[in-house]
Amino acid sequence: MREVAAPLAKLAQQFAELSAGFGRRVEPDLAALADRSADLALEPPGLRSPNGKCRLIEAADGWLAVNLARPEDVDLLPAWLGSATFEDPWVELTARARFRSWRDLVEGARLLGLPAAGVGEVAAQTMDADLAPAGAAGAPKGADVQVVDLSTLWAGPLCGGLLAAAGARVTKVEDARRRDPGRTSTPDFYRRLNGAKAELELDFRDPAARARLRDRILQAGVVVTSARRRAFEQLDLAPETLFAGRPDLIWVAVSGYGWGETTADRVGFGDDAAAAGGLVRWTTEGAPNFLGDALADPLTGMAAAVATLRALAQGGGVIVDAALARTAAGAAADLGLRGA
Repeated sequence: MREVAAPLAKLAQQFAELSAGFGRRVEPDLAALADRSADLALEPPGLRSPNGKCRLIEAADGWLAVNLARPEDVDLLPAWLGSATFEDPWVELTARARFRSWRDLVEGARLLGLPAAGVGEVAAQTMDADLAPAGAAGAPKGADVQVVDLSTLWAGPLCGGLLAAAGARVTKVEDARRRDPGRTSTPDFYRRLNGAKAELELDFRDPAARARLRDRILQAGVVVTSARRRAFEQLDLAPETLFAGRPDLIWVAVSGYGWGETTADRVGFGDDAAAAGGLVRWTTEGAPNFLGDALADPLTGMAAAVATLRALAQGGGVIVDAALARTAAGAAADLGLRGA
């Protein structure tokens, strides 16, 4: 993580200062929480991300990052590229992208739910997560606050883990049918992020279980999420419903591109979102290279935790809008990286 050591250190310092007034001062262990190289066989970054799932592809008028992190992403490629069959998805994508605009490709990917982004398409001057009013502030909340952590993978669980370290009572809640993939893909790293949390498993298909989850969130007052907005609407857990039941709720929304009207359902992961924010190194030949492993994740997890402590001090009633691409763009600005 040395490539983003400076912006990570800034966020860690902010968290340490805010946590001192919340419950107990926490100096985040960046080696443990922001680096999973001991848990994965990672390649040196280049046109391929260190984990090999995301690649930088040249289009007719720029570059895009495409992340085939899930089996369903590969399955969607024929519909995206207009090709019936192909042996190697990366060969086909590389060949076809050269004749198409990156914006057209990204828009098609968005409609299909594919994680793809134009390199440098998102700009920001700070790494701060937005605090969007959604209810009504109550009294400031201290370390006795309860947190329901519904997030998975890296950024959201990192946020929840930092809150737990600062003294909050955090419960990781998982769907019995879809547990956090990190449990099996990076088990040691998973424990570093989630080891201080209580655990609860529910069957989200069961209306009674969903009602139990809703009651638990309303009782807790803080919920950390990393799914798209429509996933919660399908579970009868839309933010509007929960804020109506508890106006001083704090909803921490970790997403690829933010919870705005046009971005809430856009898919994004750490590598493609980092490229979207311009967190890349440009070669002398004019090609972008990844800087490191899914860098938008640890940056956004830290930024979300900092913003949550600020929201708690203000009494809540907000959505903490922590977008991977926007945080990466802020880090790129902090590092003085040039745009596309």
